[in-house]
Amino acid sequence: MLNRRHIRVKVMQTLYAFKGGESADFSKDQKFLLYSIDNMYNLYLLLMALMVEVQKKAASNLQKKQNKHLATKEDKDPNKKFVNNEVLLMLKGNAQLQALFEQHKINNWNLDDEYVDIIFKDIISSDLYTDYMQTKVSSFKEDKEFIVDVFKEIIAPNDKLYDYMEDKNLTWLDDLPTVNTTILKLLRKVKHSSDDAHFTPKLYKDLEDKQFAINLFKKTLLNKSAINKEIELKTQNWDADRIANVDYVLLQMAICELQHFSSIPVKVTINEYLEIAKEYSTPKSSIFINGILDKLVKEYTVNGNLNKIGRGLM
Repeated sequence: MLNRRHIRVKVMQTLYAFKGGESADFSKDQKFLLYSIDNMYNLYLLLMALMVEVQKKAASNLQKKQNKHLATKEDKDPNKKFVNNEVLLMLKGNAQLQALFEQHKINNWNLDDEYVDIIFKDIISSDLYTDYMQTKVSSFKEDKEFIVDVFKEIIAPNDKLYDYMEDKNLTWLDDLPTVNTTILKLLRKVKHSSDDAHFTPKLYKDLEDKQFAINLFKKTLLNKSAINKEIELKTQNWDADRIANVDYVLLQMAICELQHFSSIPVKVTINEYLEIAKEYSTPKSSIFINGILDKLVKEYTVNGNLNKIGRGLM
């Protein structure tokens, strides 16, 4: 679920908040980094739980209509297509997912059920729902396409839900795009025969990615003085106060990767930090960072200091 760019963003945020020097104890900051990354999985589970609760809300509403004292013919024989949506029922009956909800204490929607109401009402008032409910039966393919569209067009862009996430955990705002993309991929790829594990992906692709987060954080801090000298030499014509703090942190991380991560290609490092700069810093930051890194790479290449192992890593 987690990609290397998002790991770099998490490291950047932790380094940006760090106020100590190379000799300072940064164990608490490292713990916060890992907590911030781990908490991204809670956001994933929260959104999956929301879809389960929406299905329960639909079933509850339908039952209330059937039990009305003056129930109409339509109330007594309602269209159960949404309630019986096969993808929603897969999520509801997923034992592994339910176990993770309990393990991670995902009970938000019991306490803040008004947000379930908001999403449910947005769904049933949408054209998507109207079109979907034109018939009383559907295929797994139609059920899946409907839920994909509901998530993409109603749940993911919901402003009230966005504000709720921001209020609960500020770091979740940066996680939302990655988590939403992961959920959409899983929904699009789910099959009628998919097992419970399909909707319980691992946070890290492998242990190497988790170690990359720790190493990038530690090595950037432990080599901070030497890296800062490199930056100062290449920015002598720049007023230091005018260099954005985020740009400085991104340069520190990029230079650390160039010097201490021999298996990461130079182009990958540069491209990753330019993309992060475009999203998190000033409009001209990527141009500035690219200029500095380009000079350093040429210098390292000439001096034989670019320690890269493997083909195509230059």
